[in-house]
Amino acid sequence: MRGRPLLCFALALWSSGCATEYSRDGIGLAGGAEAQMITNDTARISSRGNSFTDKARVQDFILLKAAETATARGFTHFAIISSEDASTESTYTTPSTAQTRVSGNTAYTTYRPGTRNTVVEPGEDAMVKFCKQSKADPCSGMLPANEIIQNLGAKYFAKN
Repeated sequence: MRGRPLLCFALALWSSGCATEYSRDGIGLAGGAEAQMITNDTARISSRGNSFTDKARVQDFILLKAAETATARGFTHFAIISSEDASTESTYTTPSTAQTRVSGNTAYTTYRPGTRNTVVEPGEDAMVKFCKQSKADPCSGMLPANEIIQNLGAKYFAKN
């Protein structure tokens, strides 16, 4: 079992790059975000992550998808009017192992019990209201879509 620490380190290093990436194409096997228009100025935005994704990243995806949806439909601002945790949790158990070695007339058995592990895949669903700023409707208290795209987009979009 000398290689076990090295294997654990390699797995941790590999998995650090496995968090869900933002995709404009919707929710895939690894997660992502999608928008579904409910009315002309209201949408349901859903975002899902994998087990390597933290909740803040999923929330960023909700904001970014809402901002992109707003600008694509001619709106300048949006507000989250409700949200719901849509995370999933699953468990798995690793098998137990027993290893016996014999030294002379004596047998030594090492037993390792299985372990129960919990995996959480974060998710969120939000209802979003859009607004087009004008003198008649200043979109008070709403988030400016272009600023969200500028700030969060810089964090998640690849630089070419």
